[in-house]
Amino acid sequence: MNNNKNVILAIALAAAVLLIWQYFVATPAMRAEKARQQALSHQQKPAAAPQTAPSLPGISTGTSHMSRDQALKSGGSRVAIDAPMVDGSILLKGARFDDLRLKQYHDTIDPKSPEIVLLAPKGTDYPYSASFSWVGQGGPAGMPDDNSQWTEVNGGTLSPGHPVTLSWDNGHGLVFTRVISIDNQYMFTVTDSVANKSGQAVILYPYGKVERQGIQKDESSLYLHVGFVGVANGSEVDANYKDFKDPGTPAKEFSSTGGWAGITDKYWMAAVVPPQNEPFNGAYLGTKTQSGVDAYQANYRLNARNLAPGQSTSITQRLFAGAKVVDILRGYQDNLHIRNFDNAVDWGWFWFLTRPFFWVLDHLYKLFGNFGLAILGLTVVVKLVFFPLQTASFRSMSKMKKLQPQMEALKKQHSDDAQKLQMAMMELYKRENANPLSGCVPILLTIPVFIALYKVLFVTIEMRHAPFYGWIHDLSAPDPTSLLNLFGLLPYNPSAVLPHFLLFLSVGVWPIVMGFTQFLQSKLNPAPPDPVQARMFTYMPVLFTFMFAALPAGLVIYYCWNNFLSVIQQAIIMKREGVEIRFLDNLMGKKR
Repeated sequence: MNNNKNVILAIALAAAVLLIWQYFVATPAMRAEKARQQALSHQQKPAAAPQTAPSLPGISTGTSHMSRDQALKSGGSRVAIDAPMVDGSILLKGARFDDLRLKQYHDTIDPKSPEIVLLAPKGTDYPYSASFSWVGQGGPAGMPDDNSQWTEVNGGTLSPGHPVTLSWDNGHGLVFTRVISIDNQYMFTVTDSVANKSGQAVILYPYGKVERQGIQKDESSLYLHVGFVGVANGSEVDANYKDFKDPGTPAKEFSSTGGWAGITDKYWMAAVVPPQNEPFNGAYLGTKTQSGVDAYQANYRLNARNLAPGQSTSITQRLFAGAKVVDILRGYQDNLHIRNFDNAVDWGWFWFLTRPFFWVLDHLYKLFGNFGLAILGLTVVVKLVFFPLQTASFRSMSKMKKLQPQMEALKKQHSDDAQKLQMAMMELYKRENANPLSGCVPILLTIPVFIALYKVLFVTIEMRHAPFYGWIHDLSAPDPTSLLNLFGLLPYNPSAVLPHFLLFLSVGVWPIVMGFTQFLQSKLNPAPPDPVQARMFTYMPVLFTFMFAALPAGLVIYYCWNNFLSVIQQAIIMKREGVEIRFLDNLMGKKR
């Protein structure tokens, strides 16, 4: 058994996983989840409402391409929204939530750049809206729809503590009243009441929906889920946009008591939330407009309300429209009892690592006030967790180094008989209580740690535009400096010139520092006698430098600090085990 070959195999495996995990892990995961959800939908055919329940309105589409300001002016009267974290307006025609901006988030790191636009009205290039209404069965005709002109009874501007009241009369004896309120964050509460002033009974079904049209291309969909998201029966129920690319694709249906349904982006989400103690029937569906633009809708329908003449009924529903801040999601999950609401964040297959990693990062951030320092602190925590294993590994590696002269002697002694050499090596390992494989285990264990930390940095909005010191203004983005423009001395931006798949060529300062720390760590060990292996170990830090060039700066900083701590830890253990540290000789390529 050859120690160098085992180490090379482990490093090659780690490098291969780092290069291809995003292509070969995500796809099987999505397929497996899709199959699971399809099976779940077959097992849970919607049964909460009678089979004769009326269908919900289809996806509303439009073909005009106006500017946002033009669309807002052309739609009719609106109710202004002004809350601490959002501003915008509600269109009285249809009582639609179709104009919402996020005050605390901007397009770029420049605080003067435009606010993030979440909801947008019809007529724009990317309409995105949410609404609540009713469908009826029997009784007086006329249910509120997208063309119903609601009247603002009172309220003025919608803000925390200042709800607004809307009213609509269908002209056939049904009077609809809606009270809308908003909290200090991203949750709207919509309380609808219906009074039956007609002379006949009526059956009504309340519903909520989120719909959007013309999805903007988002490269993040390669690494995480964007599209439909929700919870039914305590489990996540999602679907991708591409699931509805074929015309005539049936809706994905599900049913539950308690849960929610919506549409999510990487950092933002709009979701409708029914009363958590009532059964509902949910669905995801997609279609194409007459102009060929994709359009999507997530909805739910609640059970029937039977109204005799003179009776009234009411229902309270909610709309979340905002940033997927974990603390905020969990606050709603705990205080409003919305089941698994923090599943809006794509924690990935390594959720058992990503969730605690984020928890530690978030608490360290609250302690240090900087996510970069929190990442350095997390590195120390991870090192402490793996300290016993890594210490045992380094001790085993140190013992193998002490056996290097005996191993070389055995190779010379049995140079013509590989079987005897193998037996002699095994006897040596047994006699000296050495295990050549133990040094590979920590390398393999770093792979899920790497993936989990990458996921946390990539998907959590807390990392978006989070600064570090110096030139790093966004830890979730790659190092903005580049060797290709001499780190800013040449007047052009390589990221604007290179296609996305070649961004690894634009190597910044931090990836170079990371590669250098890995190079230093490799030089603690003597070069393998095999020249091919020696060259491989020499060029491995260069390979990793280019691999890390396009990764988030926070992840690169983590590995720089991790390598530095590993060098110190390994050097201390080697000294305690009596292994001579020939760092300068190894650096110069000298042999003993």
